[in-house]
Amino acid sequence: MLLACFIKYVLAIALPSLRISPLFRIALTFVLFYAAVLSFNAVYIQSIGSGIGILSPLFTSSLIPVKPDEDSTPSGTSNGLTKEEKAALTVPNQLREILVGLLLGDLYAQKQNVNTRFHFKQGVIHKDYLMHLYELFKDFCFNAPKIFDLLADKRTAKVYSSMRFTTYTLPCFNELYELFHVDGKKVIPLNIGELLTPLGLCYWICDDGGFCKRDRALVLSTQSFTLVEVKLLAEVLTNKFGLKCAINKNNGAFIIRISAKSIPAIQTMLKDIMPPMMLYKIGL
Repeated sequence: MLLACFIKYVLAIALPSLRISPLFRIALTFVLFYAAVLSFNAVYIQSIGSGIGILSPLFTSSLIPVKPDEDSTPSGTSNGLTKEEKAALTVPNQLREILVGLLLGDLYAQKQNVNTRFHFKQGVIHKDYLMHLYELFKDFCFNAPKIFDLLADKRTAKVYSSMRFTTYTLPCFNELYELFHVDGKKVIPLNIGELLTPLGLCYWICDDGGFCKRDRALVLSTQSFTLVEVKLLAEVLTNKFGLKCAINKNNGAFIIRISAKSIPAIQTMLKDIMPPMMLYKIGL
């Protein structure tokens, strides 16, 4: 404001009294006028910024900030890793078992050119679980989880957010992609009985399990698989883990229902390896 008053004084009073050439006077007038415009814009932008600051909670796009300097890629690398570093990465056995369980659930594997990356996604209500997964796989990731997509449910008029993170695109993930996909479609490997361990079962239940308090049964949402595949999964649960299972039809698809009689066995097997925030899925 003071700068604007000063410029007004110079243009109206001081400038006409100066003994300078008309051309120089025009140039000086232009410079002062430009300074006035900049001053006005600065004040205007500052006022706009204050308004945005008040409304910012409505427009939050990221619950968890990106790790510092992760967006900058070193020269000669892709996503922060060289080809040699990517080729050298391997999946530890424990994480491989977890990935098997997650691939039976909601985990999305994407083949890009010759290599594979994983997309982890949960509703914000399950942010603690997603952060747990991120802690497990952060060495394979270049960004921390963020909130994406404010999605309006037309039936309820509510807005829902999802929380996601994505891994690097790596050759070490190709084996699991090939096992669980045919022509780009997710399938159940014929050797799932060999692949699925108690740890894998644990994370399958975390992703796709639901505990029914009324009858104390556990339901696995397997609607995306064929009846033949669901039967194969039920056989593995029965023969390998000793669980009493039934296959139920659900809106034209099929789900696996684990009997209440098997819940104590599941609790004993998984309670010490299941993430604490997900124990409710086995009735604990």
